[in-house]
Amino acid sequence: MIRWFLALGMGMGMLAATNSASAVDEVTPNVVLGIHGGIGEDKKDMTPELEEKVRAALHAALKAGKAKLDGGGSGLDAVEAAIRVMEDDPVLNAGKGAVFTHEGRNELDSSIMDGKTKKAGAVASVTIVKNPISAARAVMEKSKHVMLIGRGAEVFATRQGLEIVDPAYFWTEFQWKAIQDVWKKEAEAKKQSGDASDVLEIPIAKPHYGTVGAVALDKDGNLAAGTSTGGMTNKMFGRIGDSPIIGAGTYADNETAAISCTGHGEFFIRYSVSHEIVAQIKYKKVSAKEAVEDVINRQLKDINAEGAAIVLDKDGKFTTARNSEGLYRGWITADGKFQVRVYDE
Repeated sequence: MIRWFLALGMGMGMLAATNSASAVDEVTPNVVLGIHGGIGEDKKDMTPELEEKVRAALHAALKAGKAKLDGGGSGLDAVEAAIRVMEDDPVLNAGKGAVFTHEGRNELDSSIMDGKTKKAGAVASVTIVKNPISAARAVMEKSKHVMLIGRGAEVFATRQGLEIVDPAYFWTEFQWKAIQDVWKKEAEAKKQSGDASDVLEIPIAKPHYGTVGAVALDKDGNLAAGTSTGGMTNKMFGRIGDSPIIGAGTYADNETAAISCTGHGEFFIRYSVSHEIVAQIKYKKVSAKEAVEDVINRQLKDINAEGAAIVLDKDGKFTTARNSEGLYRGWITADGKFQVRVYDE
């Protein structure tokens, strides 16, 4: 039987990581909000029009999050506001721009964490919640649980008065064409092999590791982190990656740092990436930059796992690390100076 591995051909995904670059952004002090929009497109595939849209999305997210902080809001408020903007933008793989599953659905995951109390909330495999990050926060603040999934999460979100939409809301032409291309390759592979099974290993030249996330530090010194995603193109029904899992894709701890990740989720879960960064800061007494560089550019790269993380430490120092060519990212300081980057800039 020819096997289909989750959302991508595993061999091609690992090859992409093997050939990827390693990079760490310089440490920027006095940052109050940092964001990312996922690894995104390889530079050769990036058009001026797409890059302009990506930069506009990041600018809008930074503006929304900073407005919350300037108005006296908490780090949680800033994280939620910034991520909602990115969820509403079809250019990013979260909310409106989510990829399609193998069954042609959009299944969304999200999480949020409070660095002061260590409280957290998450939702996974939701299909009708317009802004999963708000549902994740509702789980944290209005339930006794940390994670709700599927229909249960949707019912909970509805009862909390969150905006519910028809699943068709998440449809975008770009992502629909992407899944149709995969289906076509699957059909061709079945025909050539004579295999009648429903699962196939179809290599995707560039796996779509799209995720959005934010980290914030408010006036009271409280850290917060959040992450939201549509997952992997062609993922198996019910597949959940690292984005809604506390300690994998998201973590916040007032004693150390706030982290949001993006990349090949299965590896981020196995290596507890966001918590590993915090643990190194706390117990090895290394800087946030040293910790994230070790985890992303040594531990993950050694196993050919592509990904990235943004980190904001308790003193307002912000940095990022990636072992991919690009990372859609941005940050803004307390005095309003912002930076948006897509590749090495």
